[in-house]
Amino acid sequence: MRNDLRRRVLVTGGAGFLGSHLCERLLADGHDVLCVDNFFTGTKDNVAHLLGHSHFEVMRHDVTFPLYVEVDDIYNFACPASPIHYQHDPVQTTKTSVHGAINMLGLAKRLRARILQASTSEVYGDPEVHPQREGYWGRVNPIGPRACYDEGKRCAETLFFDYWRQHRLRIKVARIFNTYGPRMHPNDGRVVSNFIVQALAGKPITIYGDGRQTRSFCYVDDLIEGIVRLMGTPDDFTGPVNLGNPAELTIRELAEKVITLTGSRSKIETRPLPQDDPIQRQPDIALARAQLGGWTPRVALEDGLRKTIAYFEALLRGRGAAPAG
Repeated sequence: MRNDLRRRVLVTGGAGFLGSHLCERLLADGHDVLCVDNFFTGTKDNVAHLLGHSHFEVMRHDVTFPLYVEVDDIYNFACPASPIHYQHDPVQTTKTSVHGAINMLGLAKRLRARILQASTSEVYGDPEVHPQREGYWGRVNPIGPRACYDEGKRCAETLFFDYWRQHRLRIKVARIFNTYGPRMHPNDGRVVSNFIVQALAGKPITIYGDGRQTRSFCYVDDLIEGIVRLMGTPDDFTGPVNLGNPAELTIRELAEKVITLTGSRSKIETRPLPQDDPIQRQPDIALARAQLGGWTPRVALEDGLRKTIAYFEALLRGRGAAPAG
């Protein structure tokens, strides 16, 4: 490892929604960034503005295969994160989480590099504990249609902690709660992007179930700040640590906010709730506040939604037509 302040950083899934924002932040912090992505859900458009940067490079690679590079830090963000995408090829989703973790941990072991796993609030499943704390083991259906993602991420966490115990690898595990912002995929099926695209197109806003299920939405800039702070913590702090916004609201309340902020005339329609869809989701972020220098989300939901709406307005104008909701 080099002694200078400029670190060589690998970001897997670096052309995705979160990964591209992380690459941007790491470059701004003065590091060399290698973005690795197989472009299944990530897109070159997300990192096009970074391609001219002298300390940024992109590699097309699938993390289910070994990777041989020289880096100081690894952020493992590679995995489809929306139900539409991860259920498209559930076997590959599990492989990406499990084989990808094995390959990245093997690389970190060889290099003695720090490595951070982008885990998820989905490890808690449909929780019986509210809000969710890191000590809660979760309530996950291991054979349901969401299990490829939920159990894949749970297994990845297992691997990270076994490498820490067995090889003293310097690991960090972040459990990411619902995050939104510019560069979300317009057809990823996630609730924020769905509602905004439908509202801008004047189509009905589709709510699954009665709309009383809750979520807590964190703007992407706040999430990335938490991720960077977590990587910078002392080696004896591994996590897992919840990163998200504890401000909870119902899905129906979110739909009404989007309609108001877009000025849309869209009406709300209800559809059956998908199997194993969590009824409530809210992070307890006491550990993050204590260990990450007082980190807490600062972007209010309405401010973040305005920025996200502006992104989708520009995106849909550029395409000439709104994609299907």
